[in-house]
Amino acid sequence: MGGWSVSRRLWTVGRGWRTPGRLVAAGAVAIVVLFAPFAALAVGTGRADTALRVIGRDAGPQVLATADLYFALSDADAQVANLLAMGGERDQARAATLARYEQRRVEIGAALLQAHRLAGDSSAEQRTIASILDGYLRFERLAGRALLLAEQAGYPSGVPPPRVLAVYREATDLMSYQVLPQAYNLTLENGTTVRRTHDDARAAILAARVAVAAGGAAAVGCLVWLQLYLARRFRRLVNPALLAATVIVLVHAVTGVVVLTGQADGLRVATRDGFDPVLSLARGRAVSNSLHADQVRYLIDPQRADTYAQIYLDKAQSLVYAEAGSLDAYYAAMAGAPQAVGLLGAPAARTADGTAGDTLAAYERLQRADRDLRALVARGATGAAVESWFGPTGTAFRSYDAALVQLTGRYRAVFEGAVADGEDTMDDLWFWPAVIIMVAVALVVAGVRPRLAEYR
Repeated sequence: MGGWSVSRRLWTVGRGWRTPGRLVAAGAVAIVVLFAPFAALAVGTGRADTALRVIGRDAGPQVLATADLYFALSDADAQVANLLAMGGERDQARAATLARYEQRRVEIGAALLQAHRLAGDSSAEQRTIASILDGYLRFERLAGRALLLAEQAGYPSGVPPPRVLAVYREATDLMSYQVLPQAYNLTLENGTTVRRTHDDARAAILAARVAVAAGGAAAVGCLVWLQLYLARRFRRLVNPALLAATVIVLVHAVTGVVVLTGQADGLRVATRDGFDPVLSLARGRAVSNSLHADQVRYLIDPQRADTYAQIYLDKAQSLVYAEAGSLDAYYAAMAGAPQAVGLLGAPAARTADGTAGDTLAAYERLQRADRDLRALVARGATGAAVESWFGPTGTAFRSYDAALVQLTGRYRAVFEGAVADGEDTMDDLWFWPAVIIMVAVALVVAGVRPRLAEYR
């Protein structure tokens, strides 16, 4: 009997010193597990912040800057063709065209400087920009020579003299086959960077969302187990501090999942619903401008008329695609229901208001005007065709360009708004999670400490 009594005392003492250790260990595990959803949220929001910076402040603006460069380059070429078509007449229109040409020269210089600044340490992009600058300077010298020869020739509106055309062909070939493709490729490369950033960041954010949910479930489960352990061991039904910590962690985990879902959706909106259409329309506007210049090149260079007509068709199909082997077939397709495919067609089809309809209708009117212009040339009415170029055809293009600018502005607002909303959310997230985890840890300590005090 004496030995049994001693054994019971030792067992009681052993249980007594083991309980505080278990309690400390359980509290420590609960505190460690608490950090899981917070750490996952920090990783996810960090990736979202990096992606927003790249898309909204770095690569995104760089892409749009290079798209603006492409437009300015193509328009400079178009204005030279316009001036050559005017000859020594149309003084008022000539002055306005010269002013626009000078404006494009300034914009090209500014766009090149911005693209160079945004290129950072990328030697490949810097070489491309330097090559574009070199090509443009050579184009400018050739264009200036062609304009000087045209001024000396003093011919009426229409087809320039052969020596003027010879120099302009050299200039426009340089622009079309060297400078513009390099500017286009620069835009595509940076656009790929934006899309890769979006895809990688969105995948990381969605993975972090799963980690937040799993970490939150583990933390809540650990706190519930600790609550039940204390209730069973110390005969108390509820530990208020641990209950509060459980509610806080649960709310935080749910909020984290919601926030990361919102960040993933925000990146999608900024990239797929904002940036991609803006880039597509910016490229579409540049191609449209070059397409418009192909119309006047078709007029002033009869020897290359067939070539310019085919180039026009190729560019038109890149804007709004239609299965057509000739311009007549393309005109017929545009008069019907054009497919929502191409630089213009796809973004326009995504709008829910009348902006898309206005843009596509304006584009269809431009094709009707082009059909009428070429019909005049086919009848040999070159003078009437030149008048149409400066009249109905030019008006149709300006109306279409204005509708295109309006549609681009709509998508640009979506892009900038999504980036701004994401950045505002990031600003709030850097403060509150740190506060919440400190409160949760303090509550766990407050829930466990009184029970430890009972063993002193």
